[in-house]
Amino acid sequence: MRITPMTLTNQSALIDDYRRQSGRIMEHFAYDPYVGTTYHSRVQALQQKSIDRDHLADALVTMNKRWDAPEAVYRNIERLKEDHSVVVIGGQQAGLLTGPMYTINKIISIIQFARKQESELGIPVVPVFWIAGEDHDFAEINHIYLPEENSMTKHKLPQQVTDKRAVSEIPIDKPAAMQWMNQLFEQLTETEHTKNIYRTIQDCLQQSATYVDFFARVIYQLFDDEDIVLVNSADPGLRAVERDHFIKLIEKQSEISSGVHTALQVLNQKGYAVSLETSPDEAHLFYHDGHDRILLSRDHEGNWIGKQHEVLLTNEEMLSIADNHPEKLSNNVVTRPLMQECLFPTLAFIGGPGEVGYWSALKPAFEAMDMDMPPVLPRLSLTFIDRHVEKTMQKYSINAEDAVNHGTESRKIQWLASRNDPPVQQVASAVRQAVNQVHKPLRDIARDTRSDIGELADKNLYYMNEQIAYLENRIIKTMEENNARQLDDFDLIHNAVHPQKGLQERVWSPLWWLNEHGTCFIKSIVNHSCRFDVDHHLVYL
Repeated sequence: MRITPMTLTNQSALIDDYRRQSGRIMEHFAYDPYVGTTYHSRVQALQQKSIDRDHLADALVTMNKRWDAPEAVYRNIERLKEDHSVVVIGGQQAGLLTGPMYTINKIISIIQFARKQESELGIPVVPVFWIAGEDHDFAEINHIYLPEENSMTKHKLPQQVTDKRAVSEIPIDKPAAMQWMNQLFEQLTETEHTKNIYRTIQDCLQQSATYVDFFARVIYQLFDDEDIVLVNSADPGLRAVERDHFIKLIEKQSEISSGVHTALQVLNQKGYAVSLETSPDEAHLFYHDGHDRILLSRDHEGNWIGKQHEVLLTNEEMLSIADNHPEKLSNNVVTRPLMQECLFPTLAFIGGPGEVGYWSALKPAFEAMDMDMPPVLPRLSLTFIDRHVEKTMQKYSINAEDAVNHGTESRKIQWLASRNDPPVQQVASAVRQAVNQVHKPLRDIARDTRSDIGELADKNLYYMNEQIAYLENRIIKTMEENNARQLDDFDLIHNAVHPQKGLQERVWSPLWWLNEHGTCFIKSIVNHSCRFDVDHHLVYL
């Protein structure tokens, strides 16, 4: 394995400025994650923080037993009880087979950074992955993409979910899931790893009741040598630990909502695009009514109401629910980071570019809760390149960094044009200009003769240009047919490192890599120290 850093050219202005520590964006955060002394300062600040470590650990043990977590996980949960221990945390939705590769990349980031900080700080630093089991948009997680004939094919799970229940409450339709899984493996080329991967995933599926269970079991199989602690944000046992924190969120709702709304306006004025929309009356909490998860807001009388008026609760009723039935409440994108900070002694939060974006608006929310925002560190961003793709790049002298940033479509066109001297497009353009010039006197006479004859002359020129274009396209098509194998090479590279005009990690499922390389490629990169101060890494397998 060989890993080289590279620069991304298509990042948002916000993440670009954040990585380069521009003061315009850094003032929206409490810490600079790229300064070494940050984490020493953060540890000192956490010593003053009260954490219900024992009850948190009990809840974590209970849920991790459900997933048959490795023994190292329980040792790490036990270390959480130590007063001076801290965590590195990040999270994601419970995607099928982990979802896109960026989930794997995020977990690798959490493990690597926790390991690095434990070595430097000399205290227990526990890696924690927060599974957003309370999310309810099943359409976001019910599919994966696999490469097929130099393009990406979407494979959607044939299970219908019509209500807005949380993913942690959606029972797996086992026959549908098995049918889906079998279809996936039919698309894969059988390797020495295929049968083992198939059996592993099948076992995870059969032992799981929900898609959160399935996600957790798959993660523990892929990272069986690691000690990362998984936590389901929708677990009822965890909700009991969150009781007092929900009460405080309810009491501080006005300050949280107005602070975030104002911060977003300031960010917008600075020209930063943040994928978060709020209004001062948004409550940033969900109420669970049966299987429906209802987003709440506040009316002018201070009542908590559903967005579609599905429910109306007084402030006293909300406080009572938080105290007696915390399982009926859950967090949204604004209050989830606050709840994480209430529960865990967070040394650092690891997030993707989008998460760093919306965290930039959350500093006032943390202050409203009398907490400091933890250091926010962008996760590792990785593109995996196998030997075949690497050799194909070398064959056409294609720079990997350029291919990741821009794809190979323009290079393919240039290469095809170079196969014909002079290029057919250039010759066709010259012919059109010559025809237009030679034809002009005839058009002038036609216009002077009569207007309808002038129109006929224009049509005549149009038809001649159409014939030239037809011949041009036929020549190009024939050239493409004659060079189909080489053009497929360009498409192979494009689909591998710039699929759907974006980064590989946002589209590709890890299943393809697992089938080709087994789990060893994950284990290798976990044990390879990557730099967090660079935009992206190329990983040559």
